[in-house]
Amino acid sequence: MILPCHKNLCLKIVPYLITRLTKVANALTISDLPVRFTMSVKSRLPEFLEKCERERDRVVDFWLQNSHDTEHGGFYVCLDRDGKVYDDTKYCWLQGRQVWMYCRLYNEVEKYDRQDVLQAAIAGGEFLMKHVRDPATMKCSFAVTRDGRTVKVQRQPFSEVFYFLGLSELYRATGEAKYREEALKMMDQLVHWMTVDDSGLGRPKWPGAPATDNMAVPMMLMCMIDQLEMMDPALTNKYAGLAERCVEQLLLHIQRDGTVILEQVSPDGQELPGCLGRLQNPGHAIECSWFLLQYAVRHNRPDLKKTAINNFLLQPFESGWDDKHGGLFYFLDVDGYSPTQLEWNMKLWWPHNEALIAFLVAYKETKDEQMLEKFAKVFDYSFSHFVDPDHGEWYGYLSQQGEVTQRFKGGPFKGCFHVPRCLHMCTQILRELVTT
Repeated sequence: MILPCHKNLCLKIVPYLITRLTKVANALTISDLPVRFTMSVKSRLPEFLEKCERERDRVVDFWLQNSHDTEHGGFYVCLDRDGKVYDDTKYCWLQGRQVWMYCRLYNEVEKYDRQDVLQAAIAGGEFLMKHVRDPATMKCSFAVTRDGRTVKVQRQPFSEVFYFLGLSELYRATGEAKYREEALKMMDQLVHWMTVDDSGLGRPKWPGAPATDNMAVPMMLMCMIDQLEMMDPALTNKYAGLAERCVEQLLLHIQRDGTVILEQVSPDGQELPGCLGRLQNPGHAIECSWFLLQYAVRHNRPDLKKTAINNFLLQPFESGWDDKHGGLFYFLDVDGYSPTQLEWNMKLWWPHNEALIAFLVAYKETKDEQMLEKFAKVFDYSFSHFVDPDHGEWYGYLSQQGEVTQRFKGGPFKGCFHVPRCLHMCTQILRELVTT
């Protein structure tokens, strides 16, 4: 028998418990449940495909609607949450990235085989050629004013890399020889800077600075060689030896008996002292994994395929994933010290983009369901934290707890590249998996 006082208490508590349990149930995804209670994650492939394609189109539409400078050419990149321009400075590596992205979509996706997409890409390419490259030095500005006057030049080759990538893909889209010639000229210059003499970049040599091998350099070279071969298959053999040397350089970053990937090592593959030598960037290693994996598949290298997955993908993912809050840490110190980068524990958009690509490529090539399960883990985190359902595009910067810290969708380091590239590649791979 329930006493009257207890009955009243139950009438209050039971609805509350039902409400709370319903919220918890709604928040759960398949990846939260024990494996023994779930269907195979392969059953989610149609869901992944539908959501990636839909989100790709929302993201691309955000840039098509908000970023075009129809007066001066090129693209606004500093866009607030709703697409409003909050600064008209044009960051040039992002100009090249957006040209590349528009052209890649135009070249590969029927719904983007449209004149508005192509003309926007051409306007961006012409802006690059007219305002960004210094004809005397081949250096590209890092940032310019809205009408193309130089604001800043970096001593790194990133603007030049994406100048090449953008114009080479623009040649694929248009067939216009001037874009091919400009791309090839920049490619040759970049190879010289990265492999022969980097003095043209303007970086001084200080007596106390150790010689380093930065993982970004061979990664960028591999990316450029792959792009060059797509632009003109007749050039496939031009840099074949260089591509293999890039692979060898990247393998030097496997340290401590294969247990870690370090961002920088000495040129002969030794660990560097101090914070610089202990630095890990999980997202960068994961991005490198799918570069290496694709190379291994093209060149029938099962040994490299295994290394790409085990050392460059799984190990950095497991050590970089935040078990408490979810998401990938930005930086880590291999010995567990606090990284000196103040943003080390933030969750940034692009490492998650790279992880989505990498695990899907790995699953496609191995059919190992573990890869698809980890893809689902990153997918669920990314789509529940980075996506803006109201205005499109993804937020770029989250706290460790997963809260949005910067509301803008574009800025000096985030533009129309990582998110749409990821969603485009995932859509292509998922469609192949679903239909075969």
